[in-house]
Amino acid sequence: MNSKQKIWFALEITVEREVSEAIEFALNELDALGTEINHLGKKSTESLCVIGYFNEIPNEKFVQSQLSEALRIYGFSFGAIQKIDWRKIEDTDWLFEWKKHWKPTETKEFIIAPSWETVENTDKIVIRIEPNMAFGTGTHETTRLCLQAIEENYTGESFLDVGTGTGILTIAAAKFKVQSSKFKVKDSDSITLNFEPETLNSFWACDTDENSIKIAEENAELNSVDSINFFVGSISSETPQFDFVCANLTADVILPLLPLLIEKTKKTLVLSGILKEQEDLIVSEMQKFGIEKPKIECSGEWISIIVVNAKW
Repeated sequence: MNSKQKIWFALEITVEREVSEAIEFALNELDALGTEINHLGKKSTESLCVIGYFNEIPNEKFVQSQLSEALRIYGFSFGAIQKIDWRKIEDTDWLFEWKKHWKPTETKEFIIAPSWETVENTDKIVIRIEPNMAFGTGTHETTRLCLQAIEENYTGESFLDVGTGTGILTIAAAKFKVQSSKFKVKDSDSITLNFEPETLNSFWACDTDENSIKIAEENAELNSVDSINFFVGSISSETPQFDFVCANLTADVILPLLPLLIEKTKKTLVLSGILKEQEDLIVSEMQKFGIEKPKIECSGEWISIIVVNAKW
């Protein structure tokens, strides 16, 4: 095998259908590059396989502890897991795997599609991802909640995406800005917007993982979006304010960042990656900053918390 050939590892966990969300949550907590569901060709009442992808195999005890905690949160025992397998995936196998499992996904304004799929006769904004760039397809409930928030609340102002991952949300905002400005966005259109931290046209996106930023930059190029300032790291006291701030993280990451997220938001703040049962924890912390009744949207076991027309 070529020494430069990329190897990934797939953690395949077979469970009953109602347990799948807990397993997806655990895989995200394990920093999986992405997850997918294999329905095993069975009826809707039977088992399915939840798959998480990794650059390397995590510590076995850590995997078990994260699975146990996620199952506990969702009200299941570890015995709900029917089977656990690891599988090695070589680069030459990946395109086949990706094409087999992933098809375009639609929201009200967007279509998230792999590069090989033809998208015809649509007025929606197409966001494309190459299979060799990232495992995440952007179709998780939390991503869809953030896309919904962009569709309903974003009007073309400055935009900050904290924890950008594959860059889908920032790319969506950049393309949506052009549509909201009455320009027709085609899949091949190039979007060139003014980028200065002080202007209303700036798009920033950060992630603490260097590889994620590389992936996000490649996805932006694939989508002909060159207006985004990607950087490795997180927000700080030196970060300028933005009109629209989006943080699709997890509750344990959002909590310590919340003061800065609020400080850096001029108008609209969107938080997601939060379980329903964690709503009170986040909302009570927001109340300390004078935010009394944020908007809550739900999808499955996940929520987004949205503050519009912030006045702090």
